[in-house]
Amino acid sequence: MQLRRLALQHFRNLSWAELVFSGGYTALVGGNGQGKTNVLEAIGLLTALRSFRQSDNRLLIAHGQPEAALRFELDHERLGTTSVTIRLRHDSKEVAVDGTPVARLGDFLGRFPAVVFSTQDNQLIRGSPAARRRWLDLVLAAMDAAYFDALQRYHRALAGRNRLLKDQRPDPAQLAAFEQPLAAAAAAVVQARVAGVAELSVRMRKAYGAVCAQAEVADLVYEADANEAGEAAWAALFASSRERDIQWRSTSRGPHRDDLDLTLDGRSSRDFGSEGQQRSLVLALRLAQLGHFRERSGVQPLVLADDVLGELDPERRRRFWSAIDAGAQVVATGTTVPEVATGDWQIVRVAAGALTPEAAP
Repeated sequence: MQLRRLALQHFRNLSWAELVFSGGYTALVGGNGQGKTNVLEAIGLLTALRSFRQSDNRLLIAHGQPEAALRFELDHERLGTTSVTIRLRHDSKEVAVDGTPVARLGDFLGRFPAVVFSTQDNQLIRGSPAARRRWLDLVLAAMDAAYFDALQRYHRALAGRNRLLKDQRPDPAQLAAFEQPLAAAAAAVVQARVAGVAELSVRMRKAYGAVCAQAEVADLVYEADANEAGEAAWAALFASSRERDIQWRSTSRGPHRDDLDLTLDGRSSRDFGSEGQQRSLVLALRLAQLGHFRERSGVQPLVLADDVLGELDPERRRRFWSAIDAGAQVVATGTTVPEVATGDWQIVRVAAGALTPEAAP
């Protein structure tokens, strides 16, 4: 997939911005706080209508404006020349593909894949389990409609059970009624996560070796809250936890408590990894996501690199760029043009929310 044209209106500090992409490599260059990352954030919405920086879409709309509008023109492996329009309002969002409204997120999710390499990615190691679960759920749901459906069913049933648990005297029969769909969805979610993490781990291990050329072995480990096999076992677990959950007023067991660990030679990188090792691991994790999206969708994802290589030595930077598929379109941000010999860069200067392409030499 190739992004050919981008137009943004009232998106963060970009009151109006339009950019025609002239090649496979585009560098958004400028000082801090000028709007470079905002452009990447807008492009990143193509995957799942979610910002990679924060979860509240209202913050993406310029101050004092009722909505933000985004338009993308793309060359797509399956859809040909395609346009995508996104409108963000304070209480809603609208999406249209070639002028046809998209009614359900599931019908849009993953059709236009993009992978963001961000300076915030270290939080996938250092941050909360919730951040790692969100990453895993997005990666799997973007390419697997059945997983997206199971995840939605699980969270609907979980929310219903938790509402009952907050009552002073919840009815056990009502709790059991929510536990049946909760158990069925939990079994499907965990089964997909086990398979998905196994595949992603293989990809991450290979990518880490490509970036680092180190002897240490990288791994992505799925830490399930419970390894129940099948709907009946999950139903029994929820039933056995009922008394404790009534006391806590919350569902204490289930996939919403799962975690991931990124390890090196079997040891948690969160506790034992150096700064360079952690940075290399999250780059490898994103490269694994890139490969997963490409293989599952049959579409070459866009690569969005938000000033991510500053902490790496020159050799690791070179290895990172070599690990990106030659046919992938890259949009990168930085205070200078990235040092990479993979192709000619289209340079776009960004200042105070304005985009100014430089003339080709």
